Amino acid sequence: MTQPVEEFSRLTEPYRRELLAHCYRMLGSAHDAQDVVQETYVRAWRGFDSFEGRSSLRVWLYRIATHACLTALEHSSRRVLPAGLGPAGDPEQPLSVAGPDVAWVQPLPSPDPAAIVATRSSVRLALVAALQYLPAKQRAVLILRDVLAWHAAEVADLLDTSVDAVNSALARARAHLARTGLTEEMLAEPANPGDRILLNRYARAFENADTEELLRVLRDDVTMEMPPHLTWFAGNEAVTRFLTTTVVDCAGPFRTLPAAANGQPALATYTRGADGRYHPHGLQILTLTRTGVSRIVSFHDRSLFEPSGLPPHLDETAPALRPATAPGR
Repeated sequence: MTQPVEEFSRLTEPYRRELLAHCYRMLGSAHDAQDVVQETYVRAWRGFDSFEGRSSLRVWLYRIATHACLTALEHSSRRVLPAGLGPAGDPEQPLSVAGPDVAWVQPLPSPDPAAIVATRSSVRLALVAALQYLPAKQRAVLILRDVLAWHAAEVADLLDTSVDAVNSALARARAHLARTGLTEEMLAEPANPGDRILLNRYARAFENADTEELLRVLRDDVTMEMPPHLTWFAGNEAVTRFLTTTVVDCAGPFRTLPAAANGQPALATYTRGADGRYHPHGLQILTLTRTGVSRIVSFHDRSLFEPSGLPPHLDETAPALRPATAPGR
C-alpha cells in the first residue's frame, strides 16, 4: 500500500517547477520563490487530508502559493533594477553602488534552459522587473489572467474577491505595463537559430575588448545594468566604451561560457586570479534580437554560478568560445 507521503509527493511534485516560476514572477527573487514554494508544500501536506477536491489539485496549490506570496510581499521592499531608479550614467564617471536598503530583482538561473522555457509562460527578466512595480494583488491578477490564462471567475475564487474586482485590477495592471515600454522582442521566448552565433560574437568581442565588433553586435539603443551598481548605461557608444575600458582594464583578462537564466541566453564571465585560474565574475543575461544585443543585465553575484550548472573556475588554458559558424556547418 502506498504511504501517504509517497502519495502526496506523487500527486504534487509535477507542479513544483511551474509553482516556482509563478512565485518567482510574483516576488522577483529566485531565493524567495524557493522558500515560498517550500512553504507551499509544507502547508499543502498539512492540509492534504482535508483537501476535498472541489477544485483541481493544481488550483489548490496555486491558491496556497499565491496567498503565501501576498503575505511575503507585505513584509518586503519592492525589487528593482538600476534603470528603474534614475537616468543613465556617463561611462567616464565612477560607478555608484547602492546601499543595503535597495532590494534587487534577482535572476532565475537554470542549468537546463528547457526547464524554464517549457513552462506555459514567460519568466523573461524584463517582464519580471516590470511586474514588481504593480501592487501585490494587481500583480497576482495579471499573472493569473494574462500569463497563466485563467478565467476571471477562477482568479476571483482564488483571491476571495469578485469578478468585477478582478477585471478592474487587470485593467489597471495592463495600463501600467503599457506605460513601461515593454516590447514583443523583450518578452518573446528565444527561438532564433542565429542567437548562438550572436552570443559567440558578443563573447569574443567582450573577451578581446574589441571595440569595432562590439559596436557591430550591440544595437544602437542597447542598455546595460549591473546590480548592485546604481549606475547603468544607454546607447551603443556608452556601453561599448564602458566594456572596453573600465571593465576589461580593471578586471580583465576574461574567459566566458554560455549559460541560461530566465529562459534567456546568458554569458558567464570569469576573470583571471593570481593563481592563474579564471574565477567567477558575473552572469550577464542578454536580450538577443535579429538586429543585435538590445539589453545586458550583469549580475555580479558568484553564488549564481552553481545553480546555473557552471564550473567554479576555469584553468588558464581554457579555450574561448569557438568561432561562430552558421547552423549545420
